Amino acid sequence: MKKRLLFIFGFLFGLILLSVNDTFVVAQKRQPFTDSLKKPVKFGFGRPATGAEITAWDIDVRPDGKGLPAGQGDVKKGKVIYDTKCAVCHGLNGRQTGTVKLAGGALVGDTLATAKSKTIGNYWPYATTLFDYIRRAMPYNLPGSLTNNEVYSLSAYLLNANKIVGADVVLDANHLPKVVMPAKKLFIMDDRRGGAEIK
Repeated sequence: MKKRLLFIFGFLFGLILLSVNDTFVVAQKRQPFTDSLKKPVKFGFGRPATGAEITAWDIDVRPDGKGLPAGQGDVKKGKVIYDTKCAVCHGLNGRQTGTVKLAGGALVGDTLATAKSKTIGNYWPYATTLFDYIRRAMPYNLPGSLTNNEVYSLSAYLLNANKIVGADVVLDANHLPKVVMPAKKLFIMDDRRGGAEIK
């Protein structure tokens, strides 16, 4: 008897659910899907950015060097700047030892084959990315405070420390994009054309 009552109640409950669902679907079909928010044309605060403000933020650098600013730097100046503004997080020589965990991570790797952490020397595919990252994000406590010459000098020092360029190199917008990074061959261009054509 109990089983029969449970079956009847279950059947009735199922019918009620189906009718509620059908009513909901019909109601949905009747109402068009439109944006119910009435968005104002203006919010009444702020102002258009000036050309100078846009220029100050438009500092990205492409792998081919487009976007690099005027200026230049060398390894010797870069070492002084590094010791003053970078070593506190990245260590005196940019290498992480077994006993010291760097706050900013290792920047210098020995070789592609033996380095464990991803460093400038064994992982970064473009030298221009180094300049771009330092300029916009470093030093950690005061990002964007370095001059273009300081960023070129730091780039030269770090590339030299990773044995990518010589100690006498002078980097500028013309020479930095020509630096070939050891890890460039490990990256491939994404040549997909809007489908699942991953090669």
